[in-house]
Amino acid sequence: MSRRLHSSPYAVAAAGVLALASAALCAGSAQAMAQERAVVVAQLGGVPTSPAFKMGLKKSETGAPEPTAVGAQPIDYKTIVAEPVDAKASDAKRAADARADPKKVAGKADARAEAGKAASAPADAMERLRQRLAEKLGARPAADGKFVMRVSNHAESGDSVITPVRPSAAALAGARGAAAHRAATGAPVAPDPHDGNSLLPAHWDYAGAGGPDAWGRMQPEYSKCATGTRQSPIDIRGGIAVDLEPIRFDYRPSGFSVIDNGHTVQVNVEPGNSITVTGRRYELVQFHFHRPSEERINGRQFDMVAHLVHKDPDGRLAVVAVLLDRGSAQPLVQAVWNNLPLEKGDEVRAGTQIDLAKLLPEDRRYYTYMGSLTTPPCSEGVLWMVMKQPVPISSEQVSIFSRLYPMNARPIQQADGRLIKESN
Repeated sequence: MSRRLHSSPYAVAAAGVLALASAALCAGSAQAMAQERAVVVAQLGGVPTSPAFKMGLKKSETGAPEPTAVGAQPIDYKTIVAEPVDAKASDAKRAADARADPKKVAGKADARAEAGKAASAPADAMERLRQRLAEKLGARPAADGKFVMRVSNHAESGDSVITPVRPSAAALAGARGAAAHRAATGAPVAPDPHDGNSLLPAHWDYAGAGGPDAWGRMQPEYSKCATGTRQSPIDIRGGIAVDLEPIRFDYRPSGFSVIDNGHTVQVNVEPGNSITVTGRRYELVQFHFHRPSEERINGRQFDMVAHLVHKDPDGRLAVVAVLLDRGSAQPLVQAVWNNLPLEKGDEVRAGTQIDLAKLLPEDRRYYTYMGSLTTPPCSEGVLWMVMKQPVPISSEQVSIFSRLYPMNARPIQQADGRLIKESN
């Protein structure tokens, strides 16, 4: 049975075959010709199924040399076929050669062994490369050993990230059972890639086996969730009252879309909205909601919070947190709820505009500190600005979000002596 191998640098391979064949014919050595054929086949990725191969060159309709098996029909010019000769005839010829010249036969055997090694090397190298790439990206092989990945936007920062596609329902059920067992026994939550039941990384969540206590062990990129020293959220207390520079909000009516990303309701806004603080301008990336508020003020937690995520040209993040407390209905929040998608992962483009300035409190004083993202990978170096005055939101509006996410707030993190400043 022939083995077809596709090679993009066809012209180079064909030229190599022609040159090697010509050299062998000129030398008049049948042994050299056989060895050269084996090496060429190996270089092109072929795996010999028999000690010898028959190959020929034919001209295609374009006049280009076209490798093909001797006696076979012409094939596509991008395809190379290595066709083994009759095995019994080859065995008989080798036996005769062995009687006539044992050293000659030994030389051929060494050539075949080297060709086999060369043939398997590219496949092994490619598999190792795939494994290294997958590990760099935080993937683990599924039960069948294959890696399936996709690109998506991170819930907090808006950056594009590569994540493994979740396994089937049956595989996911097995993963949850394995994760629960590891959590109960204190073993690492991330599946062991050398385990026979190895699966893709666990799905992070706000409770259960994938809850906040496990985030830092799920994959290396999440390690800051467990080892970081400037994590968010915190209970804001003991701040130093100073004359903080006002935040300059440059928000304007803009088109928007709403997506339920599986962790929260996120709103993507058209470009053109920004803030300026400490002389640096940050462009609004997106905003989303948590219930209850992740931040606390002197121990008090609020019904919800909106996180407005901004990024400067150097990639540094600044988050404005607007606390939401029960009271009257909030028009901007209602506009978002009116455009909720019916399915998780779907994005609904709204037919109206929103003005984020209407989400801000009248009193623009704020607390500020350095922290992190509140979801994996929990990256640090994020400038946080928490508005001091809460904005009202109706009980009905809170209830709508609660039906989607009853609780999606990370627990309070240690302040670890960080400096907190607040506006006078």
